[in-house]
Amino acid sequence: MKKTELLAPAKDKKTALSAINCGADAVYIGALNFGARKNVPNSLDDIKEIVDYAHKFYVKVHVTINTILSDSELIQAAELIKQLYAIGVDAIIVQDMGIFEFVERGELPPIILHASTQCDTRTLEKAKFFDETGLTRVILARELSLDQIRQICSNINAEVETFIHGALCVSYSGQCYLSQYIGGRSANRGECAQPCRKKYSLVDDKGNIIAKDKYLLSLRDFNASEHIKKLVEAGVKSFKIEGRLKDENYVKNVVAYYRQKLDTVSLKTSSGKVFLDFEPDVNKSFNRGFTDYFLTGRKKCFNFETPKSLGERLGKVTHIYKDSFELDYSGKVNPQDGLCFLNNDEAAGCLINKVCGNRIFPNKMTGLKTGITVYRNLNVEFEKQLTNTRTKRRIRVDFKYADGILTAVDEDNNITQIPVMSEIKPENPDKMRENFISQLKKTGESDFYAENVEIKSDLPFLPVSQINALRREILENLMTERLKNYPREVQKPLKYAKFPLADYDYHANVHNQTARKFYEKCGCNILEKSFETHIPARDNIELMRTKHCLKFAFDMCKSPEKLFLIDEKGQKYPLKFDCKNCEMAILRP
Repeated sequence: MKKTELLAPAKDKKTALSAINCGADAVYIGALNFGARKNVPNSLDDIKEIVDYAHKFYVKVHVTINTILSDSELIQAAELIKQLYAIGVDAIIVQDMGIFEFVERGELPPIILHASTQCDTRTLEKAKFFDETGLTRVILARELSLDQIRQICSNINAEVETFIHGALCVSYSGQCYLSQYIGGRSANRGECAQPCRKKYSLVDDKGNIIAKDKYLLSLRDFNASEHIKKLVEAGVKSFKIEGRLKDENYVKNVVAYYRQKLDTVSLKTSSGKVFLDFEPDVNKSFNRGFTDYFLTGRKKCFNFETPKSLGERLGKVTHIYKDSFELDYSGKVNPQDGLCFLNNDEAAGCLINKVCGNRIFPNKMTGLKTGITVYRNLNVEFEKQLTNTRTKRRIRVDFKYADGILTAVDEDNNITQIPVMSEIKPENPDKMRENFISQLKKTGESDFYAENVEIKSDLPFLPVSQINALRREILENLMTERLKNYPREVQKPLKYAKFPLADYDYHANVHNQTARKFYEKCGCNILEKSFETHIPARDNIELMRTKHCLKFAFDMCKSPEKLFLIDEKGQKYPLKFDCKNCEMAILRP
């Protein structure tokens, strides 16, 4: 089987360590600055601790430097990258082309470079461009189909990373300026205010209301778990879980779930076996309902009723009492579980106060009626299980004793040996052999578990305390050997390549002079600075382009009417429809 990477998000050190313990092959995390999730920074000391722990299991650590940068920020980012390389970080995820220019000029250490999804790679031509520059990895746009992903994988040498789970940006990543336009909070600078999760009304040019006060830009969450085998076969190297703002329990559950899925179709790129003590289920963690987006064609990918978590579907209400109700659900519900449902097309919810047989007594009955579907978006027992889990990741080790030498070999063929200092013959050789094997297999809270203990010659007498001391010493030596042999990769030199476009407007997100130079050396003329620098004065400025289409959603694909979005403050945004490419754009008013 092919080797593939399961890449997990981490908002902080604790979450990163949990992701590693639950089976991640790599984690990605933000540093103090310049990450696309500005609200979850991490110190260099914390990142160093994560690196040191991750590398025990040959797990990689990627750091996000994926915002666009001003000229002064670019210098600061370069210094940060040098510090990250020095503490052992494996890769940086980059959006700003100024960093690529610094690398090409040899001004940065040879840390692996990944082109962020913020780079808007949704065509083979764009993927080839990054491949030809020498980048190690390209992170694709979420909107691509299986066929498009397969085509890209088969035509470039760079590794391909795709998302498999989590929240979806309605816009092509790196191409959304709505938050910047509304309130000066740039998605390209890690400050998105998520206007896509707000209410809008859809109207035509005659004033007819097609939809009123709905979450028209809010998408369900991505779940590609049923397509993993095909994505592996297509050539995807890394499977990315979205969620650097998600809590630790969410990450534990989702990582463990996809670890089990991937292990059936590919080999992991890291080491160690996960000893899991809970049954992962992504339906039980935060989700807005799931979609596989455009992997196999256009489907219902939106949720107009609520941008909040639905959780797991329980069943329908079969009977209503004055202070309680019954569900057609045979599973267990618990006091303090959170329930949600739709009440007149609006999300509503309640907490369970008590359960008596098949009757549920909530803290309020508002909106509950026979026939509605009820979801559980807070499962207190499952959350408690995740919080208290003792899931541990351990590296397999085999021991061999022969002629006074104890040898330990781990699953990556790292080897260490120590002499066994004793010349006393045991009175009971069989008992000695039994004790020796059993004590070596008691690896306790170490990072190893013993698979085999092979005895190739007669053992001397050793008290249990001495065997335990031998085990501790050899495992410490083996970990030192593992870390010494950690296979750190280096970025090959970059070179200029022909950019797919001869001219590029504000969508290039050029926020500094160094990025402009890089584009120019790649044969692309930058017509405008970034949207964050100034809003272009011309007509038809796109604030967002998306594969989610409201004409499709409301079965209006052949309708000639002009449509508009109106936000909660009454601002009216024209919509433009590119039916040839099945895309929609929100224009500046």
